[in-house]
Amino acid sequence: MKVLIAPSILSADFAALGKAVADAEAGGADLIHVDVMDGHFVPNLTMGPPVVRALKKVATVPLDVHLMIEAPDRYAEAFVSAGAAMLSVHVEVLPHLHRSIQYIKSLGARAGVAINPSTPVSSLEEIAGDLDHVLVMSVNPGFSGQTFIPRSESKIQAVRALLDAAGNPAPIEVDGGVDASNAARLVAAGATILVAGNAIFGSADPAAATRALRAAASGILAR
Repeated sequence: MKVLIAPSILSADFAALGKAVADAEAGGADLIHVDVMDGHFVPNLTMGPPVVRALKKVATVPLDVHLMIEAPDRYAEAFVSAGAAMLSVHVEVLPHLHRSIQYIKSLGARAGVAINPSTPVSSLEEIAGDLDHVLVMSVNPGFSGQTFIPRSESKIQAVRALLDAAGNPAPIEVDGGVDASNAARLVAAGATILVAGNAIFGSADPAAATRALRAAASGILAR
């Protein structure tokens, strides 16, 4: 399966998001990752549907929207209407996860579940067959530029085993501290969507950084 690169605009210059998207796409980005935070579920406040709508006007690749919010069901329709092609919600805040996933699908978006570093993979067991993707957080969500949590590699392996046991080939996305130094290991563990913020937009040349991340990830794919 091809590895997809999803630059996260959380690390970009918010005064020039159009240029950030253009730079990432020039480097071959497959998705644009949008982190939505509400200041309650995570200790940060970022953006809402209007920003996604603005990004949709300039992006030529799909928008991958990650809802780090306490009430994702309430806002899912607004984000899909604004242009989200993929929507990830957190298992930690949803008591009726199956219903939430089906609702997102009914809106026309691909539905995924995100799990925090301290959340066990077993929390996905009953929903594994219904997911379009799984987002493994490899840092505690809330801020960009954090250090990758090493145990995330084995967690990705466990998620892959769970999805395979359910007969679901859905991709695994990994977000947090992803860069050229660990990309190949993450792909080897089973990740096929790499979210990177600081590694791309913290660079003087985001397009080159996007290409470098893909090159680093492709080492394992060539085997």
